[in-house]
Amino acid sequence: MSDVKLDFGRPDRIGLEEAIFCQGKTVQHLATILSLATKERRSFLLTRLSADQYAGLQPEWGAALDYDTLSRTAVFGKTVALTGPARVALVAAGTSDAHVLREAERALAYAGEATTCILDVGVAGLWRLQERLEEIRRHPVVIAVAGMDAAMPTVLGGLLGNVLIGVPTSTGYGVATGGQAALHAMLSSCAPGVPVMNIDNGYGAACAALRVLRALDTAAKAVRHGGG
Repeated sequence: MSDVKLDFGRPDRIGLEEAIFCQGKTVQHLATILSLATKERRSFLLTRLSADQYAGLQPEWGAALDYDTLSRTAVFGKTVALTGPARVALVAAGTSDAHVLREAERALAYAGEATTCILDVGVAGLWRLQERLEEIRRHPVVIAVAGMDAAMPTVLGGLLGNVLIGVPTSTGYGVATGGQAALHAMLSSCAPGVPVMNIDNGYGAACAALRVLRALDTAAKAVRHGGG
C-alpha cells in the first residue's frame, strides 16, 4: 500500500490546490505522486524540488515537468496561462533574494495570476525603491521579500496602503544568516498591518496573496449582482 495520500479535495474546501513539498521526499515518493496525479488527471505545483531529486527521476517524469532551477519549483500536468493585468507586485530588496521571489512568482503563475517583479530595491540605495513606488502602488497586493536587516518592507508599509505581505529571507552575514534577524525585524516592524510569512516562504506568500485576490473577486462579483 502506498504511504502517499493526496488531497484532491482541497480546492473545493479552500480554493487552493495542494502543492507537493519535495524536501525530504525520496525520488520514489515523487514518482508515486506523479503516477497518482496522472491516473487522476490532475496537475501539481512542486516546491523545494532539488536539482538532485529532479535528476534522479526517470526520464519520462523529468520530461513531464516544467522545472525552474532558481526557485526549485516544477509544474506537472498543466500549461500555465496568465490572464488579465498583474495584480501582485513582487518586490525583492536584493538579487540575492531572487530565489524566494521566483518561488512566489511561479506559485502565482500556476494559479493564473500575472505578476510584476521588481528586484534590487533595498534601502541601502533608497532612491531605487523611490523610483518604483508609483509602479508598485498600482497593484492591490504587494509581496516584499528581504533578508539581512529586512528594512524594506517597513519602509513600504509606511508609504503604501496596499495589502503588503512580508517575506524574510535567509540572506545575510553573521547574525543575519538563517533569516532570524530578518524575521524578527519584520515581526517587530512599526508599520501597522503587515503580515509576515516564515523564512524563505515565497510559496506561502503567494497563497496569502491568492486568498486576498479571491476575496476581492468575490466581493466584486457580489456588487455586480446586487449583493452588496
